[in-house]
This record gives sequence, C-alpha cells and structure tokens, in this order.
Amino acid sequence: MEERILSGKKNGMPVLLLTLALYIAAVAGVIFGAMRIDGGRGPLLFIVSMAYVTLGWIPLCGLKVVGPQEALVLTLFGKYYGSIKENGFYFVNPFCTAVNPAAETRLNQSGDVDNPSKKNQLTGQNGAQTAAQHSSKKISLKAMTLNNSRQKINDCLGNPVEIGIAVIWRVVDTARAVFNVDNYKEFLSLQCDSALRNVVRLYPYDVAPNVDTTGDGVADDGSLRGSSELVAERIRNEIQSKVAMAGIEVVEARITYLAYAPEIAAVMLQRQQASAIIDARKMIVDGAVGRVEMALERLNENQVVTLDEERKAAMVSNLLVVLCGNHDAQPVVNSGSLY
Repeated sequence: MEERILSGKKNGMPVLLLTLALYIAAVAGVIFGAMRIDGGRGPLLFIVSMAYVTLGWIPLCGLKVVGPQEALVLTLFGKYYGSIKENGFYFVNPFCTAVNPAAETRLNQSGDVDNPSKKNQLTGQNGAQTAAQHSSKKISLKAMTLNNSRQKINDCLGNPVEIGIAVIWRVVDTARAVFNVDNYKEFLSLQCDSALRNVVRLYPYDVAPNVDTTGDGVADDGSLRGSSELVAERIRNEIQSKVAMAGIEVVEARITYLAYAPEIAAVMLQRQQASAIIDARKMIVDGAVGRVEMALERLNENQVVTLDEERKAAMVSNLLVVLCGNHDAQPVVNSGSLY
C-alpha cells in the first residue's frame, strides 16, 4: 500500500463561509417563498430553498481540521482516498471516512495495551476529555514511548532474568499503519516482546567464559549487564525489521530494568559476594607477598639483622598472618633473646 498525500485541499474556510452564506440564503428563501405561496407565487423558490436547507449540511461533513504532528487516513466507498499529514483546515469529499483501527487502543507509560472497556471507568471532566481524545480517528505522528511490562526470560546460560525495555517510536507511513496490519499499536507491542526474547536469550546476565554472543564463532565478553548499549541497539534493530511493514520507525530502545528472577536472586547474590571475596583475597595476598619481599630485601641491604632460612620462614609466616588477617594484629613484645 503506497501512501498518497493530500496537500492541495486547504479550502476549509472558504467552503465553510460559502456554505453558511448559502444556508442563510436558503432559510431566507424558505421564509420568503412561504409568504408568497398564498398568492400563488413563489412555490419554486420555496421548494429549492427547502431542499437546500434539508441537504445543505452535507458539505460540512467534508471539513477536516488537522493539527501539528497529526494525520488523517481517508477512504471513499471502501477505497483508499489519501492521507492528510500537514496541519491546516481542509475540505475533502464529504463522503470520505477517516480510518484508524487503533483509535481505541492506548499505549501508556505502564506499557500495557489498554482494553477499550477501561474507557468506561474514566470519570469526571478529565476522564471525558481523555476518552474523547483517544476515540479520535486522527493518527499521531509524534514520537511516543512504549514501556512494555517486565518479562521473565532465560539467558543463554538458562538463568531466568527479568528485563524491561522502553521503545521510542513514531508512525512514518500512515497507509501502511492502517491497512497493512489490523492494529499497529498492538502489533508493535507484540513485536517488542518477541524481539526482546530473541535477543536476551543470546546473552548471559554477567560475563561468562566460552560464550559467543555475536554469532561469529569466537567467545567474547558480551553480557546483559555489561553491554546494555549494544544489547539495546540490537533489540532496536530486531524490532525495526519486524515493524517496517506497518509504517513504524523505531527511534530508540533502552533497557529500563534488569535483574535476576526472584527465585534465584538470593543464590546469585551469594555467588557474586563469594566471587568478590575471592578477588579481594587475591589482591590482599598479592600485596602482602610484595611487602614481605620488600621487607626482606631492605633488611639484607641495610644489614640490620642476619637471619637464617628458618628464621626467614618464621618471619614470612608472621608477616603474612598479620597482613592477610581479617582483624588488626595484637602485638607481642619479646624481651628475651631472638634465639
């Protein structure tokens, strides 16, 4: 379906003024004709004026007002008539009908596709205005945000993770959005869920050995937590490839929430803590060994004391205990002989 733009029909105001003027003239003709019917004159004027009063409102149905970043898709007797995408006051064929299958579907910041029945729950003036706004047949061309609900997905290692994304999107081809899919908003939401699942299952939550996330056969350091920008761009490309047929452009996709699923979160936290403790211990031991080596070298250089191998081993053992211990060492003063 090729989009056809109607850009040369900004005649709304002249048609409105002309129609109102003719309507006033027709009302005056009805009154004047009725006054002259008794005398046998004026029946033709009365009939013509009455006919226009009865049918003269039809041209008013062809008046269309389109605001900035809005569009109208029009059909005429079942055929695609054209799209209005530029703001202005238009006059089109009065028998044209505006089409928007997603008019009753609302994608809000919570990310869910609202049920049209929820509209009945809106109360008060704000609720009435919101319901009227969403029932409009106009298609918004603004950049909109879809924040889909969090999904539980298994990563490439089989660990269940919860992840949510925010997608910035807009309609660029109104004809495709209306005629190529049944409901372009629901179609986008479902494709976002599918693309998110397809991409997340290729990555581990954290960096893991021997994992190929790019598909080139070489293990890499890609992960959901450490490569969020790359993962988000890959999700965006995946969504765009699916929704191009619906005339939708995906501007950006961002990961808004990422965590292990509740059933394994505690175990994974203990695993991360254990890994951090091991790394810290390794650093402490490396530093302690370096300090012991430096102490022995300084003692030998300055010839402060001469130690045999047994005493060196004892000194090394004591220094490592002091430097690698979890608590501050309690000094013991030896007032006797070293030997």
